[in-house]
Amino acid sequence: MRADRQEQDLKFNRRAFMLAGAGGVGFTLIGARLYSLQVLETERYQLASDGNRFRLDVLPPSRGRILDRFGRAIADNRDSYQVLLVPEQTLNVEEALDALADFVPLSDYRRERVLREARNNPAYRAITVADDLDWESFAAINLKAPDLPGIEPGLGEVREYPFDRAFAHVIGYVQPPNAREIEDDTLSPESLLIHPGFRIGKSGVEIASEATLRGRAGALKVEKDASGRTIRELPEQSTEPTRGQDVVLTLDTDIQRFATERLGEESAAAVVMDVETGELIALVSTPGFDPNLFVGGISTANYAALRDNDHRPLFNKAIQGTYPPGSTFKGVVAAAALEHGVIDPDEMITCRGSTTLGRRDFHCWKREGHGPVNLHEAVKTSCDVYFYEVAQRLGIERIEEMARRFGLGENYDIGISGVASGLVPNPDWKYSRRNEGWSTGDTYNTGIGQGFLLTSPLQLAVMTSRLASGRAVVPTLYRNAMAPPAPHIGLNEEALARVRDGLRGVVHEPGGTSYSLQGLGVDGVDMAGKTGTAQVYSITREEREAGVRDQDDLPWRLRDHGLFMCYAPAHDPKYAVVVVVEHGGGSSAATRPARDILRRTVMRDPSGRPGIFAQRQTQRRDV
Repeated sequence: MRADRQEQDLKFNRRAFMLAGAGGVGFTLIGARLYSLQVLETERYQLASDGNRFRLDVLPPSRGRILDRFGRAIADNRDSYQVLLVPEQTLNVEEALDALADFVPLSDYRRERVLREARNNPAYRAITVADDLDWESFAAINLKAPDLPGIEPGLGEVREYPFDRAFAHVIGYVQPPNAREIEDDTLSPESLLIHPGFRIGKSGVEIASEATLRGRAGALKVEKDASGRTIRELPEQSTEPTRGQDVVLTLDTDIQRFATERLGEESAAAVVMDVETGELIALVSTPGFDPNLFVGGISTANYAALRDNDHRPLFNKAIQGTYPPGSTFKGVVAAAALEHGVIDPDEMITCRGSTTLGRRDFHCWKREGHGPVNLHEAVKTSCDVYFYEVAQRLGIERIEEMARRFGLGENYDIGISGVASGLVPNPDWKYSRRNEGWSTGDTYNTGIGQGFLLTSPLQLAVMTSRLASGRAVVPTLYRNAMAPPAPHIGLNEEALARVRDGLRGVVHEPGGTSYSLQGLGVDGVDMAGKTGTAQVYSITREEREAGVRDQDDLPWRLRDHGLFMCYAPAHDPKYAVVVVVEHGGGSSAATRPARDILRRTVMRDPSGRPGIFAQRQTQRRDV
């Protein structure tokens, strides 16, 4: 019995020793781990703890401004009181919006947009609920902020376009980036692009110069409490954002606005160009739209109104629209005829109102004909029969070559997208597109600026500038004072002088197609120009017999386009203007607006040099 007791004590002692050993090992491991956490890994876990307590908030940079040639802001930024919503911090997004509606009226469109973003984006991402709040509403929200979980009032910046529709097509607009743009972006970290209220360029100069305008983000270190509220800011451990750089354009605000107002609600385009430098003084498309509507998110109704307007306010007609140049092209054909010697400028060609080619009659715009005309009279009166004959002598190849020398058929990189290249046709093009051979009738039509020939208002401005200056100027939209002079176009000066003399006669001599303008209206300054009518629909014999006799009898969309190109001073050209009025019913719709825009440009002299034209007017008034 005693032996059994000793054996039990031995087992107990052995087990106690094992348990004590295991416990000792356990306590040793726990102690080692605590030592590791508290001593060896102190820095690591302190950083992790600071990460929970401190946060780097992205500081978006101010966007660079877009300035006109004189430094006037045509796209700027201003402070904006705003309200943000963080879905994960709200009990219910819809209830949060209901509570906020007591302070800020929310349209159905805005409310649905916020709900859609809350569904589609991560819950931690803040959403801009309202911008541009008045101070009373903003102050009221700040006062009630503790009772509005997830609602964060703040001060931000909003893009502003002070001249609304005048520059809309050129400078474009900004909007928040979409998911694809965030994914594809290489300029900034994603944290900047998803920052509430941050916007990027979507069209025009805004998107073309995004890399210049955006700037670089900064970071603000802030201390948060357990509920996520900011306790304090640590500016000494923060980095300031770098403001985007300004972009300076060649446009003149005064001329741009005047041209926009002068064209009004016409479906039209106007281009003003310096014939020596190629600088674009104005680039206008009407009707326009207010880009400020897009910054905060345009409503479906407003967008539909713009999209469905038959005058196409969202379409930049100045660079994207293409039209037959009509008779404005005759100066190029005349220059080609003189350059290649196919006609003597004094040779007389008789116009009887039409000419016959095979079994088809090709008519002159003047049905009774112009009688005998030489080159000067043909340009001045825009005689079609004369140019049918000249075109036939030249042939399409030489017409094409001269058209390209004058800048047609070229896609100009002016720094914004969407520039149309137009079309200068030739036999190869027709065969490849229509599987048909080139005909003499096609050459006739091209010779008067009709047929397959297509040009944009921008290209017509280049053509006009090259006719006026004799130099191969190219258009530019960005200011570059160091640009070298354009090379000579390579045409005989005497030939160019003959053509220019005819263009001056258009305006200043009886019988000229724009003689009714009575010149520019500036003493001592003559202008030169050329009318053009681009046919959209040909009135049939049956329609004439039924009473449809002229453009006013046709629906608007079937009326001819009206064009006018001009420059001044006629003997020392400085500025060129082109106006195209869609479905204007003929050239008369474009002549007076173009003359008025040219006069405004000449009087202002946006080159920045002493305004000699304005001085002449001042001297005349003093006398």
